[in-house]
Amino acid sequence: MSPIPVAAVDLGAASGRVMLAAVSPDGVALEEVHRFDNGPVRLLGTLHWDAPRLYAEVLTGLRAAVARRPDLASVGIDSWAVDYGLLDRDGALLGNPVHYRDARTDGVMSTVVAKLGAESLYDTTGLQLLPFNTLFQLVAALDTPALAVAERMLLIPDLLSYWLTGVAGTEVTNASTTQLLDVRTREWSADLIARAGLPARLFGDLRRPGDPAGVLLPGLVDAAVPVTAVGSHDTASAVVAVPAEGDRFAYISCGTWSLVGVQLPEPVLSEASREANFTNEAGVDGTVRYLRNVMGLWVLQESLRTWGPVDLPALLADAAREPALATVVDVDDPVFLPPGDMPARIAAACAATGQPVPGSPAAYTRCIVDSLALAHRRAVRQAQELSGRDVDTVHIVGGGARNELLCQLTADACGLRVVAGPVEATALGNALVQARALGVVGGELDDLRALLRRTQELRVYEPAAGAEAAWREAEARLIKS
Repeated sequence: MSPIPVAAVDLGAASGRVMLAAVSPDGVALEEVHRFDNGPVRLLGTLHWDAPRLYAEVLTGLRAAVARRPDLASVGIDSWAVDYGLLDRDGALLGNPVHYRDARTDGVMSTVVAKLGAESLYDTTGLQLLPFNTLFQLVAALDTPALAVAERMLLIPDLLSYWLTGVAGTEVTNASTTQLLDVRTREWSADLIARAGLPARLFGDLRRPGDPAGVLLPGLVDAAVPVTAVGSHDTASAVVAVPAEGDRFAYISCGTWSLVGVQLPEPVLSEASREANFTNEAGVDGTVRYLRNVMGLWVLQESLRTWGPVDLPALLADAAREPALATVVDVDDPVFLPPGDMPARIAAACAATGQPVPGSPAAYTRCIVDSLALAHRRAVRQAQELSGRDVDTVHIVGGGARNELLCQLTADACGLRVVAGPVEATALGNALVQARALGVVGGELDDLRALLRRTQELRVYEPAAGAEAAWREAEARLIKS
Protein backbone atom coordinates (compact mmCIF):
# COMPACT_ATOMS: atom_id res chain seq x y z
CA MET A 1 0.00 0.00 0.00
CA SER A 2 1.27 3.47 -0.86
CA PRO A 3 1.69 5.77 2.14
CA ILE A 4 -1.36 7.95 2.87
CA PRO A 5 -0.68 11.61 3.77
CA VAL A 6 -2.25 13.17 6.88
CA ALA A 7 -1.51 16.46 8.66
CA ALA A 8 -0.80 16.50 12.40
CA VAL A 9 -1.30 19.92 13.98
CA ASP A 10 0.59 19.94 17.29
CA LEU A 11 0.36 23.01 19.50
CA GLY A 12 2.61 23.35 22.53
CA ALA A 13 2.80 26.04 25.15
CA ALA A 14 5.95 27.51 23.57
CA SER A 15 5.61 26.63 19.88
CA GLY A 16 3.35 24.98 17.34
CA ARG A 17 3.90 23.09 14.13
CA VAL A 18 2.08 21.39 11.31
CA MET A 19 3.61 18.03 10.39
CA LEU A 20 2.93 16.13 7.20
CA ALA A 21 2.92 12.39 7.89
CA ALA A 22 3.04 9.66 5.26
CA VAL A 23 1.61 6.54 6.90
CA SER A 24 1.55 2.95 5.71
CA PRO A 25 1.61 -0.46 7.42
CA ASP A 26 5.40 -0.27 7.03
CA GLY A 27 5.91 2.91 9.00
CA VAL A 28 5.47 6.67 9.37
CA ALA A 29 7.57 9.38 7.73
CA LEU A 30 7.26 12.90 9.15
CA GLU A 31 8.00 16.21 7.46
CA GLU A 32 7.66 19.54 9.21
CA VAL A 33 5.89 21.96 6.87
CA HIS A 34 5.37 24.90 9.22
CA ARG A 35 6.63 25.87 12.67
CA PHE A 36 5.76 28.97 14.67
CA ASP A 37 6.27 30.48 18.09
CA ASN A 38 3.50 30.45 20.66
CA GLY A 39 3.47 32.46 23.82
CA PRO A 40 1.29 34.55 26.10
CA VAL A 41 0.17 38.10 25.51
CA ARG A 42 -0.51 40.31 28.53
CA LEU A 43 -3.47 42.64 28.02
CA LEU A 44 -4.52 45.00 30.82
CA GLY A 45 -2.92 42.75 33.40
CA THR A 46 -4.34 39.43 32.16
CA LEU A 47 -2.27 36.76 30.43
CA HIS A 48 -3.92 35.51 27.21
CA TRP A 49 -3.23 33.20 24.30
CA ASP A 50 -3.35 34.85 20.88
CA ALA A 51 -5.91 32.41 19.46
CA PRO A 52 -6.56 34.19 16.14
CA ARG A 53 -2.83 34.16 15.37
CA LEU A 54 -2.68 30.44 16.23
CA TYR A 55 -5.51 29.84 13.78
CA ALA A 56 -3.73 31.84 11.09
CA GLU A 57 -0.50 29.90 11.64
CA VAL A 58 -2.32 26.56 11.53
CA LEU A 59 -4.01 27.57 8.29
CA THR A 60 -0.65 28.56 6.82
CA GLY A 61 0.67 25.13 7.71
CA LEU A 62 -2.33 23.29 6.27
CA ARG A 63 -2.02 25.22 3.01
CA ALA A 64 1.63 24.22 2.84
CA ALA A 65 0.68 20.59 3.51
CA VAL A 66 -1.92 20.59 0.73
CA ALA A 67 0.53 22.26 -1.64
CA ARG A 68 2.92 19.36 -1.06
CA ARG A 69 0.24 16.69 -1.03
CA PRO A 70 -3.02 17.67 -2.79
CA ASP A 71 -4.33 14.22 -1.83
CA LEU A 72 -4.12 15.03 1.90
CA ALA A 73 -6.50 12.55 3.53
CA SER A 74 -7.10 13.98 6.99
CA VAL A 75 -6.17 16.62 9.58
CA GLY A 76 -5.86 16.05 13.34
CA ILE A 77 -5.27 18.69 16.03
CA ASP A 78 -3.78 18.36 19.52
CA SER A 79 -2.64 20.92 22.08
CA TRP A 80 -1.97 21.52 25.75
CA ALA A 81 -4.82 20.99 28.20
CA VAL A 82 -7.26 22.96 30.40
CA ASP A 83 -7.48 26.29 28.49
CA TYR A 84 -10.59 27.18 26.52
CA GLY A 85 -12.49 29.75 24.48
CA LEU A 86 -16.07 30.85 25.06
CA LEU A 87 -18.48 31.23 22.15
CA ASP A 88 -21.67 33.29 22.05
CA ARG A 89 -24.93 32.10 20.50
CA ASP A 90 -23.68 33.08 17.03
CA GLY A 91 -20.46 31.11 17.47
CA ALA A 92 -18.27 34.19 17.93
CA LEU A 93 -15.31 34.05 20.31
CA LEU A 94 -15.85 36.08 23.48
CA GLY A 95 -12.29 37.33 24.01
CA ASN A 96 -8.94 35.63 23.68
CA PRO A 97 -8.53 32.52 25.86
CA VAL A 98 -6.84 33.19 29.18
CA HIS A 99 -3.48 31.49 29.80
CA TYR A 100 -3.40 28.84 32.52
CA ARG A 101 -0.47 30.63 34.20
CA ASP A 102 -2.56 33.78 34.72
CA ALA A 103 -3.11 34.85 38.31
CA ARG A 104 -6.92 34.94 38.08
CA THR A 105 -7.17 31.49 39.66
CA ASP A 106 -5.07 32.42 42.71
CA GLY A 107 -6.96 31.17 45.77
CA VAL A 108 -9.88 29.80 43.72
CA MET A 109 -8.95 26.12 44.08
CA SER A 110 -9.04 26.19 47.88
CA THR A 111 -12.45 27.88 47.85
CA VAL A 112 -13.93 25.35 45.38
CA VAL A 113 -12.42 22.39 47.20
CA ALA A 114 -13.85 23.64 50.50
CA LYS A 115 -17.29 23.86 48.89
CA LEU A 116 -17.31 20.63 46.88
CA GLY A 117 -14.97 18.46 48.94
CA ALA A 118 -11.61 17.08 47.83
CA GLU A 119 -12.75 13.47 48.21
CA SER A 120 -15.90 14.03 46.19
CA LEU A 121 -14.01 15.82 43.42
CA TYR A 122 -11.48 13.01 43.15
CA ASP A 123 -14.06 10.23 43.28
CA THR A 124 -16.01 11.88 40.46
CA THR A 125 -13.20 13.03 38.18
CA GLY A 126 -10.10 11.10 39.29
CA LEU A 127 -8.13 14.28 38.60
CA GLN A 128 -5.29 15.78 40.58
CA LEU A 129 -5.81 19.21 42.08
CA LEU A 130 -3.97 21.82 40.06
CA PRO A 131 -4.85 25.51 40.44
CA PHE A 132 -5.26 26.03 36.71
CA ASN A 133 -7.68 23.16 35.99
CA THR A 134 -10.59 24.27 33.82
CA LEU A 135 -13.04 23.92 36.71
CA PHE A 136 -11.17 26.56 38.69
CA GLN A 137 -10.71 28.81 35.65
CA LEU A 138 -14.45 28.76 34.97
CA VAL A 139 -15.32 29.45 38.61
CA ALA A 140 -12.88 32.37 38.53
CA ALA A 141 -14.81 33.70 35.50
CA LEU A 142 -18.31 33.25 36.96
CA ASP A 143 -19.01 36.95 37.43
CA THR A 144 -17.65 38.05 34.06
CA PRO A 145 -19.89 39.35 31.25
CA ALA A 146 -18.36 36.82 28.84
CA LEU A 147 -19.45 33.81 30.88
CA ALA A 148 -22.90 35.32 31.41
CA VAL A 149 -23.64 35.28 27.67
CA ALA A 150 -21.48 32.31 26.60
CA GLU A 151 -23.31 29.40 24.98
CA ARG A 152 -20.40 26.98 24.55
CA MET A 153 -16.96 26.26 25.93
CA LEU A 154 -14.41 24.76 23.54
CA LEU A 155 -10.96 23.61 24.58
CA ILE A 156 -8.10 24.94 22.44
CA PRO A 157 -7.84 22.12 19.83
CA ASP A 158 -11.62 21.97 19.54
CA LEU A 159 -11.82 25.75 19.11
CA LEU A 160 -9.38 25.59 16.20
CA SER A 161 -11.23 22.61 14.72
CA TYR A 162 -14.49 24.60 14.95
CA TRP A 163 -12.98 27.57 13.13
CA LEU A 164 -11.69 25.24 10.41
CA THR A 165 -14.88 23.22 9.93
CA GLY A 166 -17.80 25.11 11.45
CA VAL A 167 -18.61 21.97 13.50
CA ALA A 168 -18.36 22.17 17.31
CA GLY A 169 -17.40 19.22 19.49
CA THR A 170 -15.22 18.40 22.48
CA GLU A 171 -12.73 15.53 22.36
CA VAL A 172 -12.74 13.32 25.43
CA THR A 173 -9.03 12.99 26.26
CA ASN A 174 -8.73 16.75 26.65
CA ALA A 175 -12.12 17.00 28.33
CA SER A 176 -10.80 14.62 30.97
CA THR A 177 -8.30 17.29 32.10
CA THR A 178 -11.02 19.82 32.95
CA GLN A 179 -12.02 18.30 36.32
CA LEU A 180 -15.60 18.28 35.02
CA LEU A 181 -15.72 14.84 33.36
CA ASP A 182 -16.92 11.71 35.14
CA VAL A 183 -13.90 9.40 35.20
CA ARG A 184 -16.07 6.26 35.08
CA THR A 185 -18.56 7.14 32.34
CA ARG A 186 -16.34 9.55 30.36
CA GLU A 187 -19.27 11.93 30.08
CA TRP A 188 -19.70 15.41 31.55
CA SER A 189 -20.63 15.24 35.23
CA ALA A 190 -23.95 17.11 35.35
CA ASP A 191 -23.99 16.91 39.15
CA LEU A 192 -20.52 18.42 39.55
CA ILE A 193 -21.23 21.13 37.00
CA ALA A 194 -24.40 22.08 38.88
CA ARG A 195 -22.72 22.05 42.31
CA ALA A 196 -19.95 24.29 40.98
CA GLY A 197 -22.60 26.77 39.80
CA LEU A 198 -21.55 26.55 36.15
CA PRO A 199 -24.01 26.85 33.24
CA ALA A 200 -24.75 23.37 31.83
CA ARG A 201 -25.14 24.86 28.34
CA LEU A 202 -21.37 25.32 28.08
CA PHE A 203 -20.69 21.60 27.85
CA GLY A 204 -21.60 20.08 24.50
CA ASP A 205 -21.27 16.76 22.71
CA LEU A 206 -18.13 14.70 23.24
CA ARG A 207 -16.02 13.02 20.57
CA ARG A 208 -13.71 10.02 20.84
CA PRO A 209 -10.32 9.66 19.10
CA GLY A 210 -10.98 8.47 15.57
CA ASP A 211 -14.39 10.13 15.29
CA PRO A 212 -15.04 12.42 12.30
CA ALA A 213 -14.90 16.10 13.26
CA GLY A 214 -16.03 17.83 10.08
CA VAL A 215 -14.45 18.91 6.78
CA LEU A 216 -12.29 21.97 6.14
CA LEU A 217 -14.56 24.83 5.07
CA PRO A 218 -14.56 25.80 1.39
CA GLY A 219 -11.92 28.35 0.49
CA LEU A 220 -9.51 27.58 3.32
CA VAL A 221 -7.34 25.19 1.30
CA ASP A 222 -7.52 23.81 -2.23
CA ALA A 223 -9.16 20.56 -1.12
CA ALA A 224 -12.11 19.28 0.93
CA VAL A 225 -10.05 17.61 3.65
CA PRO A 226 -11.76 15.79 6.54
CA VAL A 227 -10.78 16.59 10.12
CA THR A 228 -10.46 13.58 12.42
CA ALA A 229 -10.60 13.69 16.22
CA VAL A 230 -7.35 12.40 17.70
CA GLY A 231 -6.07 12.27 21.26
CA SER A 232 -6.39 16.05 21.32
CA HIS A 233 -4.58 16.40 24.63
CA ASP A 234 -0.99 16.32 23.43
CA THR A 235 0.00 13.82 26.10
CA ALA A 236 -2.76 11.43 24.96
CA SER A 237 -1.28 11.49 21.46
CA ALA A 238 2.26 11.16 22.81
CA VAL A 239 1.36 8.08 24.86
CA VAL A 240 0.00 6.39 21.72
CA ALA A 241 3.53 6.69 20.32
CA VAL A 242 5.36 5.32 23.38
CA PRO A 243 7.24 2.42 21.72
CA ALA A 244 6.67 0.02 24.62
CA GLU A 245 6.36 -3.72 24.39
CA GLY A 246 3.89 -5.17 26.89
CA ASP A 247 2.53 -3.23 29.85
CA ARG A 248 5.45 -3.13 32.32
CA PHE A 249 6.49 0.39 31.41
CA ALA A 250 6.30 3.93 32.68
CA TYR A 251 6.34 6.93 30.38
CA ILE A 252 7.57 10.47 30.69
CA SER A 253 6.20 12.83 28.07
CA CYS A 254 8.87 15.43 28.58
CA GLY A 255 8.72 19.02 27.41
CA THR A 256 7.60 22.18 29.19
CA TRP A 257 5.89 19.73 31.55
CA SER A 258 6.93 16.20 32.42
CA LEU A 259 3.87 13.96 32.45
CA VAL A 260 5.04 10.90 34.39
CA GLY A 261 2.91 7.81 34.73
CA VAL A 262 1.72 4.40 33.60
CA GLN A 263 -1.03 3.20 31.28
CA LEU A 264 -3.88 1.35 32.98
CA PRO A 265 -7.20 -0.22 31.99
CA GLU A 266 -9.10 1.35 34.93
CA PRO A 267 -8.69 4.46 37.10
CA VAL A 268 -7.09 4.37 40.54
CA LEU A 269 -9.38 6.25 42.93
CA SER A 270 -7.95 5.26 46.31
CA GLU A 271 -7.44 7.73 49.12
CA ALA A 272 -3.69 7.16 48.85
CA SER A 273 -3.84 8.10 45.17
CA ARG A 274 -5.76 11.28 45.96
CA GLU A 275 -3.35 12.28 48.71
CA ALA A 276 -0.42 11.70 46.34
CA ASN A 277 -2.16 14.01 43.82
CA PHE A 278 -2.07 11.51 40.97
CA THR A 279 -4.44 12.00 38.07
CA ASN A 280 -6.54 9.64 35.95
CA GLU A 281 -6.83 11.14 32.47
CA ALA A 282 -8.56 9.53 29.52
CA GLY A 283 -6.31 7.88 26.97
CA VAL A 284 -6.92 6.55 23.48
CA ASP A 285 -8.87 3.27 23.20
CA GLY A 286 -10.43 3.60 26.64
CA THR A 287 -7.12 3.51 28.49
CA VAL A 288 -6.29 5.55 31.57
CA ARG A 289 -3.24 7.78 31.74
CA TYR A 290 -2.41 7.47 35.43
CA LEU A 291 0.17 10.17 36.00
CA ARG A 292 1.46 13.15 37.84
CA ASN A 293 2.25 16.53 36.33
CA VAL A 294 5.87 17.41 37.10
CA MET A 295 7.02 20.96 36.39
CA GLY A 296 9.35 19.71 33.63
CA LEU A 297 11.79 21.67 31.48
CA TRP A 298 9.80 24.86 32.10
CA VAL A 299 12.25 25.73 34.91
CA LEU A 300 15.19 25.49 32.50
CA GLN A 301 13.33 27.29 29.71
CA GLU A 302 12.57 30.26 31.96
CA SER A 303 16.17 30.30 33.20
CA LEU A 304 17.39 30.47 29.59
CA ARG A 305 15.09 33.45 29.01
CA THR A 306 16.67 35.19 32.00
CA TRP A 307 20.23 34.50 30.82
CA GLY A 308 19.60 35.57 27.24
CA PRO A 309 21.07 33.84 24.15
CA VAL A 310 22.76 30.60 25.27
CA ASP A 311 24.25 27.66 23.38
CA LEU A 312 22.09 24.97 25.00
CA PRO A 313 24.14 21.91 23.95
CA ALA A 314 27.30 23.56 25.30
CA LEU A 315 25.50 24.56 28.50
CA LEU A 316 24.30 20.99 29.06
CA ALA A 317 27.82 19.67 28.38
CA ASP A 318 29.18 22.08 30.99
CA ALA A 319 26.41 21.06 33.40
CA ALA A 320 27.37 17.40 33.00
CA ARG A 321 30.82 18.28 34.40
CA GLU A 322 29.37 19.98 37.48
CA PRO A 323 29.27 18.03 40.78
CA ALA A 324 26.29 15.69 40.87
CA LEU A 325 23.43 16.41 43.30
CA ALA A 326 25.30 19.30 44.95
CA THR A 327 22.03 21.20 45.22
CA VAL A 328 18.47 20.01 44.60
CA VAL A 329 15.15 21.84 44.75
CA ASP A 330 11.54 20.74 44.59
CA VAL A 331 10.67 21.60 41.00
CA ASP A 332 6.98 21.13 41.82
CA ASP A 333 7.00 23.96 44.36
CA PRO A 334 4.33 26.47 43.20
CA VAL A 335 6.96 29.22 43.36
CA PHE A 336 8.34 27.89 40.06
CA LEU A 337 4.98 27.96 38.23
CA PRO A 338 4.70 31.62 37.06
CA PRO A 339 6.94 33.19 34.42
CA GLY A 340 9.83 35.29 35.65
CA ASP A 341 13.38 35.21 36.99
CA MET A 342 13.81 31.49 37.63
CA PRO A 343 17.47 31.53 38.72
CA ALA A 344 16.60 34.02 41.46
CA ARG A 345 13.87 31.70 42.74
CA ILE A 346 16.23 28.72 42.68
CA ALA A 347 18.81 30.75 44.62
CA ALA A 348 16.18 31.70 47.21
CA ALA A 349 15.08 28.06 47.55
CA CYS A 350 18.70 26.94 48.02
CA ALA A 351 19.36 29.61 50.64
CA ALA A 352 16.14 28.74 52.50
CA THR A 353 17.15 25.07 52.71
CA GLY A 354 20.79 25.70 53.65
CA GLN A 355 22.20 24.35 50.38
CA PRO A 356 24.93 25.90 48.25
CA VAL A 357 23.62 28.49 45.79
CA PRO A 358 24.76 27.68 42.23
CA GLY A 359 27.46 30.02 41.02
CA SER A 360 27.10 29.83 37.24
CA PRO A 361 24.54 28.99 34.54
CA ALA A 362 26.11 25.53 34.25
CA ALA A 363 25.70 24.95 38.00
CA TYR A 364 22.10 26.19 37.89
CA THR A 365 21.43 23.90 34.94
CA ARG A 366 22.90 20.90 36.78
CA CYS A 367 20.69 21.75 39.78
CA ILE A 368 17.60 21.91 37.55
CA VAL A 369 18.32 18.66 35.69
CA ASP A 370 19.27 16.78 38.89
CA SER A 371 16.09 18.07 40.54
CA LEU A 372 13.93 17.10 37.57
CA ALA A 373 15.43 13.58 37.51
CA LEU A 374 14.70 13.34 41.24
CA ALA A 375 11.09 14.34 40.58
CA HIS A 376 10.89 11.69 37.84
CA ARG A 377 12.16 9.12 40.37
CA ARG A 378 9.48 10.04 42.90
CA ALA A 379 6.68 9.98 40.35
CA VAL A 380 7.70 6.67 38.72
CA ARG A 381 8.02 4.95 42.07
CA GLN A 382 4.73 6.29 43.38
CA ALA A 383 2.93 5.37 40.16
CA GLN A 384 4.05 1.78 40.63
CA GLU A 385 3.14 1.68 44.30
CA LEU A 386 -0.29 3.25 43.92
CA SER A 387 -1.33 1.36 40.78
CA GLY A 388 0.22 -2.02 41.54
CA ARG A 389 1.82 -1.96 38.10
CA ASP A 390 5.48 -3.10 38.07
CA VAL A 391 7.78 -1.25 35.68
CA ASP A 392 10.88 -2.56 33.91
CA THR A 393 11.50 0.32 31.51
CA VAL A 394 10.92 4.07 31.50
CA HIS A 395 10.15 5.58 28.10
CA ILE A 396 10.99 9.26 27.63
CA VAL A 397 9.26 10.78 24.62
CA GLY A 398 9.01 14.32 23.32
CA GLY A 399 11.62 17.07 23.25
CA GLY A 400 13.20 15.93 26.50
CA ALA A 401 14.34 12.74 24.76
CA ARG A 402 17.04 14.88 23.10
CA ASN A 403 18.47 15.88 26.49
CA GLU A 404 21.10 13.18 27.02
CA LEU A 405 22.01 14.41 30.50
CA LEU A 406 18.41 14.31 31.67
CA CYS A 407 17.84 10.85 30.17
CA GLN A 408 20.93 9.38 31.84
CA LEU A 409 20.16 11.02 35.18
CA THR A 410 16.57 9.74 35.01
CA ALA A 411 17.90 6.20 34.45
CA ASP A 412 20.29 6.63 37.40
CA ALA A 413 17.62 8.13 39.66
CA CYS A 414 14.96 5.51 38.85
CA GLY A 415 17.39 2.60 38.75
CA LEU A 416 15.69 1.51 35.52
CA ARG A 417 16.54 1.32 31.85
CA VAL A 418 15.42 4.42 29.96
CA VAL A 419 14.45 4.29 26.30
CA ALA A 420 14.51 7.77 24.77
CA GLY A 421 12.43 8.57 21.71
CA PRO A 422 10.68 9.22 19.55
CA VAL A 423 11.16 12.96 19.89
CA GLU A 424 8.11 13.57 17.69
CA ALA A 425 5.87 11.26 19.72
CA THR A 426 2.90 13.62 19.82
CA ALA A 427 2.80 14.14 16.05
CA LEU A 428 3.30 10.41 15.48
CA GLY A 429 0.46 9.45 17.83
CA ASN A 430 -1.77 12.08 16.25
CA ALA A 431 -1.01 10.75 12.74
CA LEU A 432 -1.44 7.08 13.69
CA VAL A 433 -4.91 7.63 15.14
CA GLN A 434 -5.92 9.41 11.92
CA ALA A 435 -4.43 6.64 9.78
CA ARG A 436 -6.22 3.96 11.76
CA ALA A 437 -9.53 5.80 11.35
CA LEU A 438 -8.86 5.86 7.59
CA GLY A 439 -8.14 2.11 7.55
CA VAL A 440 -4.50 2.59 6.56
CA VAL A 441 -3.26 0.75 9.65
CA GLY A 442 -5.20 -1.47 12.00
CA GLY A 443 -5.02 -3.12 15.36
CA GLU A 444 -4.74 -2.01 18.97
CA LEU A 445 -2.24 0.32 20.63
CA ASP A 446 0.26 -2.54 20.89
CA ASP A 447 0.18 -2.89 17.10
CA LEU A 448 0.74 0.82 16.53
CA ARG A 449 3.66 0.76 18.98
CA ALA A 450 5.20 -2.26 17.28
CA LEU A 451 5.20 -0.31 14.01
CA LEU A 452 7.07 2.52 15.74
CA ARG A 453 9.63 0.18 17.31
CA ARG A 454 10.48 -1.07 13.85
CA THR A 455 10.86 2.33 12.26
CA GLN A 456 11.81 5.03 14.80
CA GLU A 457 15.23 5.94 16.16
CA LEU A 458 15.50 5.09 19.85
CA ARG A 459 18.35 5.38 22.35
CA VAL A 460 18.81 3.25 25.48
CA TYR A 461 20.31 4.52 28.76
CA GLU A 462 21.26 2.01 31.46
CA PRO A 463 21.39 3.11 35.12
CA ALA A 464 24.88 3.65 36.50
CA ALA A 465 26.02 1.02 38.96
CA GLY A 466 26.06 2.13 42.57
CA ALA A 467 24.02 5.29 41.98
CA GLU A 468 21.11 4.47 44.29
CA ALA A 469 22.70 5.64 47.55
CA ALA A 470 23.42 9.16 46.25
CA TRP A 471 19.89 9.58 44.91
CA ARG A 472 18.38 8.27 48.14
CA GLU A 473 20.46 10.78 50.13
CA ALA A 474 19.43 13.66 47.85
CA GLU A 475 15.80 12.64 48.18
CA ALA A 476 16.09 12.53 51.98
CA ARG A 477 17.78 15.93 51.96
CA LEU A 478 14.95 17.43 49.93
CA ILE A 479 12.25 15.90 52.14
CA LYS A 480 14.01 17.12 55.28
CA SER A 481 14.39 20.65 53.90
